[in-house]
Amino acid sequence: MSVVGIDVGFQSCYVAVARAGGIETVANEYSDRSTPACVSFGPRNRSVGAAAKGQVVTNCKNTVQGFKRFHGRAFLDPYVQSAKSSLVYDLAQMPSGMTGIKVMYMEEEKVFSIEQVTAMLLTKLKETAETAMKKPVADCVISVPSFYTDAERRSVIDAAQIAGLNCLRLMNETTAVTLAYGIYKQDLPAPEEKPRNVVFVDLGHSGYQVSVCAFNKGKLKMLASAFDAELGGKDFDEVLVNHFCEEFGKKYKLDVKTKPRALVRLYQECEKLKKLMSANSSDLPLNIECFMNDIDVTGKLNRGHFEEMCAGLLAKVEAPLHSVMEQAKLKKEDIYAVEIVGGASRIPAVKERVSKFFGKELSTTLNADEAVARGCALQCAILSPAFKVREFSITDVVHYPISLKWNSAAEEGLSDCEVFPRNHAAPFSKVLTFYRREPFSLEAYYNNPKELPYPDPTIGQFIVQKVVPQANGESSKVKVKVRVNVHGVFSVSSASLVELLKPNEGEEPMETDSAGKEEEVCVHCFRTTSEDGKQEKNHAPSAKKPKVKTKTVELPIENSLHWQLTNDLVNLFMENEDRDTFALRLEDTENWLYDDGEDQQKQVYIDKLAELKKLGQPVQERYIEAEERPKAFDELGRHIQQYMKIVEAYKTKEEQYEHLDELEMLKVDKQVNDAMIWMNSKMNAQSKQNFTQEPAVKVQEIQAKTKELYSACNPIVSKPKPKVEIPKDEKEEQNGPINGQEDTDAQPGSPEKGAAGSTVAPESAEGNKMPEMDID
Repeated sequence: MSVVGIDVGFQSCYVAVARAGGIETVANEYSDRSTPACVSFGPRNRSVGAAAKGQVVTNCKNTVQGFKRFHGRAFLDPYVQSAKSSLVYDLAQMPSGMTGIKVMYMEEEKVFSIEQVTAMLLTKLKETAETAMKKPVADCVISVPSFYTDAERRSVIDAAQIAGLNCLRLMNETTAVTLAYGIYKQDLPAPEEKPRNVVFVDLGHSGYQVSVCAFNKGKLKMLASAFDAELGGKDFDEVLVNHFCEEFGKKYKLDVKTKPRALVRLYQECEKLKKLMSANSSDLPLNIECFMNDIDVTGKLNRGHFEEMCAGLLAKVEAPLHSVMEQAKLKKEDIYAVEIVGGASRIPAVKERVSKFFGKELSTTLNADEAVARGCALQCAILSPAFKVREFSITDVVHYPISLKWNSAAEEGLSDCEVFPRNHAAPFSKVLTFYRREPFSLEAYYNNPKELPYPDPTIGQFIVQKVVPQANGESSKVKVKVRVNVHGVFSVSSASLVELLKPNEGEEPMETDSAGKEEEVCVHCFRTTSEDGKQEKNHAPSAKKPKVKTKTVELPIENSLHWQLTNDLVNLFMENEDRDTFALRLEDTENWLYDDGEDQQKQVYIDKLAELKKLGQPVQERYIEAEERPKAFDELGRHIQQYMKIVEAYKTKEEQYEHLDELEMLKVDKQVNDAMIWMNSKMNAQSKQNFTQEPAVKVQEIQAKTKELYSACNPIVSKPKPKVEIPKDEKEEQNGPINGQEDTDAQPGSPEKGAAGSTVAPESAEGNKMPEMDID
């Protein structure tokens, strides 16, 4: 089992693995531990990571980055529409209404979904991990921003599935950082003591997240989190770009924003300048040769002027800090330390404001860039049975309050209730009790849309089916389990109908249903109105109900999730991803063969071929299996049919089979039935497999089954009739002497005269054998 943590950032990605007794952030093929979150599409191939980053200027219209912010969003989403104008590449609407990215690829115009592009990036990160670990990678933990909603989280899970990754957990970036911080601490207070509260401030390239966590020995509990999804390093870059666009317009009469290539180059240079200003307070130059129209441009800026321009952005730093302290109900003196991470946290003005707010020196014990990936790898190691990790429990929180609403016949309208308030522990399940006579639907939604960075508060609709009244006509008791799982995704995980049974005479009544460890909530008590509209008391202690014997029946649930990819679409994307990956690998190898690989040692070619076979041979084998399997099944079926006919003929006492032994024919009958059951089960299992999966049965197994059936049955059914010898004296009476001599046995092939003078064929061992059935 692989132990891999993946931090998919807005700008850069990191991969951490567990090996040699610790967690290590691995390097890519360029010996760089940071891989750009960038995909470039060309006329003959596709590049990902550093190779794609190198084409940002030369192939700007077909090189995509920053697509992380479009997960789970419709094309008509106001955020998407506002972001379109600042992108160099084009966005387009998918048939499902979701956001797609339009590029020229293989000399064709194509539109890829956000999930597909993210899967391309994840595939590259997966290869980086496999190269480092020298073994296949499937299981992993992937980070997401804590402010991601259900739709965004499901989109990332789909992308991981398309890339062939088994995501054990989507981990909030803030939670990953807390785990990376706390698991190595040896001086944490004991579980019964007052916990140590630590604030984590994460300012990345595209988001600002703050959380407060309570640590005890062997566990962490997230208390609260706050964020600003519109504040990050890219916003500081934007300020610089706008400044220099205005300056170059006045100084050189250049309209930079009309030229995508020039704009991309300016963004790159402004990002470098921002990093330099974090380390230097003096004037720093910005120079770009042949910027536009063969004009060289130059400018300069210092940190003081930059901070003045960013005053509006810096003013946003304190709001999430206030929010997280209010939610956690903590005072500043309750905070043990403030840990700061994230690439943009290096901006001195940001650190100064955070430090001033808490009145503490900031702690930088964690690697600001790699902490999230390392935390994800630690979580993967905890989930893996292959690694022994110190006992450490993690309790996350629900970041947005979640409510359910449903139609209520009693109240003649919609009823609703908040099932998971903000900062409720997660993962967590609750069992809700309804009283219904027929199927009903539940709609899940975020009940405070103003807090969302997402325009639609809808999570999805869940229809509980096959609900029927009790035998006496009263409403049935329906228990519905709702859950926020390890990914932070809400679901209606199960529903069951509680049937009342009459106790047998003399048997003591008993209550058998139980909610288990989940919290049980009676929805009937959210609204104290009964089914017939009368007011009821809320669980009066004195009103004891007689215990009754019950049984539960599982009910099917139909899910209609908001902006969810269908399984068929995910499978199609998976097939396309595999095909494209293999095609690119073949093309790269061909290019290498006629370039650097023209004169290499034999072992180099053997290794290259082995790499290609690792990808291509399973596909080839599945193709051959798919082509040959129907023929093999037909052959087996033909044998089964032939032997079945012989068994039927024997049972109806046809003369040609009456000499066969009854016990042996019973054996044939059993062999035929067993073979038919085997074939039907294998055909059913195979029908559920798609072409990209390993076959449920292989051609060799079918042929072996055919041979086994033939070997068991053919010797029995092909036994010849025993030869009947006619006594000599009877022969003489029947035939008489010929020319005064006794007639001898006829020669093989010569006719004999029967009693009626008819000609009959001789009875020989050869003549009575059943025709043998050939098997290929």
